[in-house]
Order: sequence, then C-alpha cells, then structure tokens
Amino acid sequence: MTTHDGGLKRAFGASFLLSILLIIFGIFALLLPAVVSNRVVMVIGWLVIFDGITQFAHVFHSTNVGHTVWKLIVAVLYVATGTYLLTHPALGVAGLALALGMFLFAEGGADVIAYFSTRNSGASPWMLADGIITLSLGLMIWSRWPFNSPWVIGTLVGLSMLMAGTTRLMMGLAFRKLASDSTVVSSEERAA
Repeated sequence: MTTHDGGLKRAFGASFLLSILLIIFGIFALLLPAVVSNRVVMVIGWLVIFDGITQFAHVFHSTNVGHTVWKLIVAVLYVATGTYLLTHPALGVAGLALALGMFLFAEGGADVIAYFSTRNSGASPWMLADGIITLSLGLMIWSRWPFNSPWVIGTLVGLSMLMAGTTRLMMGLAFRKLASDSTVVSSEERAA
C-alpha cells in the first residue's frame, strides 16, 4: 500500500465517521425537535454575544467619535440581544421560526417567478417544483405560527443533518469505489 492509498483510507474513515454522526444527530433532532430548536436558539444567542464582545473590542480602534459611539451602541445591542435569546429561548424560537417562514415564502415566490420569466428559454420544471415546495413550506410555517415554532427549527435542522450525512456517506462510498477501481486499473497497467 502506498502512502497515497493510506491517505485515502484515512480520509474516507474520517468522512465515514462524520457521515454516521450527522445521520445519528439528524435522527435525534427529528425525534426531539423542540429540544433542538431551543439549543439552536441558545447557540445563536451565544454567537451574538461573542460578536457583540468583538464589536466592543473594535470600539477602541475607531478614530472618529461618531464611529466610536456607533460601534459601542451596536456592541451593546448585540450583547443585549444575545442575552435576551439565552434568557427567553421560547421567544427566540418563535422569532426564528417566523423569520424562517418569511424567508422560505420569499425564496419560493422568487423561484416561481424566475421559472415563469425564463420558461421560454428552457428553464427546468424542477425550478418550478422547488419554488412551489419552498413556498408551501413558508405558508405552512406562517399558517400555524407561533404554535408550530417549537418543532419547526428542530425538524428542519434534523432533516438537513440527515440529508447532509446521507449525501456525504454516499459520495464517500462512490469516491472509495472510484479510487479502488483506479488502483486496480493502475496495478494491471504496471503488471502489463
């Protein structure tokens, strides 16, 4: 076995492990979507707080008084928003679900409009299907908001993790087969 083959096996092993973990965590998120929704909001809250601290550190690099005041206000708002998300995760989940519903509705509407404006140029019907499904998801979230908020974020995160893990696993298996096929071909060429 060459060092190249060993590197491929290690890379596949790491990719395989990550794929399995993504699939397991995706299933977990689908089974407990409300828990995952709260955790997602808490992660976002901490990220916003850390960004606020970073913004505060940049206050001392400003030379203009107006910029300094503005950066200080932004830093305080970031830290306050992050703290609010951590102390009121249910409201954060509801807000995130509403924002997600608005985003999906807008994206789906844009896809449908894009399909009809480009259908004469051979636009794919998949674009229309994607637009309709995305638009429907946005409408479903809006129609039951805020009552569906606890499960929306966790379910979508779970589906995303499950699909990412499955896709990564299938691509890794395909790459492994391709690499082993090319190794067999190159061995046969060397023998000939």
